[in-house]
Amino acid sequence: MDMKKDHQDVVTLDVHATKDLLDSSGYNYLDVRTVEEFNKSHVENAINVPYLFSTEEGRVKNPDFVNQVEAIYKSEDHLIVACNAGGRSSRAWVDLHNSVSL
Repeated sequence: MDMKKDHQDVVTLDVHATKDLLDSSGYNYLDVRTVEEFNKSHVENAINVPYLFSTEEGRVKNPDFVNQVEAIYKSEDHLIVACNAGGRSSRAWVDLHNSVSL
């Protein structure tokens, strides 16, 4: 049985390594920022599935995040999961990795 992953298992890439993977290795760029952030600017060909939503009470976790990603990508797809500073993308990666289907 696989062990659950946590944020310490996440591999962080710099912008150059990310660009290399996107250009040559068939990776997909999953942007987990809010829709508002994504609409301001984003990486070319990025797909946006927000990990958090902005509400009047603050940011809340998207309860359908994993299902939404699973509807777009297959388990064998290679993903670069990204946000602004790494916090949301780390949590998103952990949730995706620990999901049953991915």
